[in-house]
Amino acid sequence: MRAALKPLWRRWLARRIPPAASVRLNQRRIFILPSRVGGAFAVALLLMLLVGINYQNSLAYGLTFLLASVFVVTILHTYRNLAGLVLKAGGGGAVFVGEQARFRVRLESREREHQAIALGWPPAELVLRDVPRDGQTEVDLSLPATRRGWLRPERLRVESRFPLGLLVAWSWVDLDQAVLVYPRPLEGDLPLSAGLGDEEQDEGMRARGQGADDFQGLREYQPGDSKRRLDWKAYSRGQGLLVKDFAMLSGRDLWLDFDSLGGDSEMRLSLLCHWVLQFSERQQAFGLQLPGQVIAPDYGEGHRDACLRALALFGAHS
Repeated sequence: MRAALKPLWRRWLARRIPPAASVRLNQRRIFILPSRVGGAFAVALLLMLLVGINYQNSLAYGLTFLLASVFVVTILHTYRNLAGLVLKAGGGGAVFVGEQARFRVRLESREREHQAIALGWPPAELVLRDVPRDGQTEVDLSLPATRRGWLRPERLRVESRFPLGLLVAWSWVDLDQAVLVYPRPLEGDLPLSAGLGDEEQDEGMRARGQGADDFQGLREYQPGDSKRRLDWKAYSRGQGLLVKDFAMLSGRDLWLDFDSLGGDSEMRLSLLCHWVLQFSERQQAFGLQLPGQVIAPDYGEGHRDACLRALALFGAHS
């Protein structure tokens, strides 16, 4: 029965609180009910009222009505602690399968202070934060990345039990966040294709661009250069930070070919992911061949990210 109602509940929530990168909590988006403590409190009030009625005890009446008024006032304060809070989606970097995907959420207050705001994805423990008046607080939430592709979390629960814990006011928001998950890198041998066809074409190859085949000399260090290429001997002689400069040979571009590998698709993608990282670290130019997609040989962070993205989204229908 509960499983059958879940799709209806999600569709109703999507209409009432549609996905958005920024959500302001108001009366339409906040739900409030007594907590377990509040339920026990209400039962105690009922028992005290029955005792007062049975013994016609004015003190029992007075105490019961006083505590009942506290309960009613707490409803307003619990609701106000959540009302007006603004939730905004922050950035989240790509991760590999097996890592924790991080989602950043910004909490902003435009009217009042919000205390003990809890948010997260149950059944995991919720994170508590205070939001100062006319201020903001950033929260880093995490989910395990169990499969490659886009990781889109479920609706985020944000709740408040302040000030007495007798009631809980909550909302379910969809900040339309997503993190790209790359395949898990897997070490192994990799058949490489130079893309020449004939070994005779190796003759007359000339050096071009930056690579890892032919040592050309030393040059001054520039931000972004690989630390592995620093010439520490020259640095120890007081010559400053110098980098070993290599060149790759024209016609020796390496291709990472999906079809040349054995094993299932996920194993092939993991192996390709490992070698994309290896060649990128060496600043070695390479190309990537996937069924239905070809990325021309290149090097650099942009090329690496494009290849990793292609591996992550391989076979995706959206």
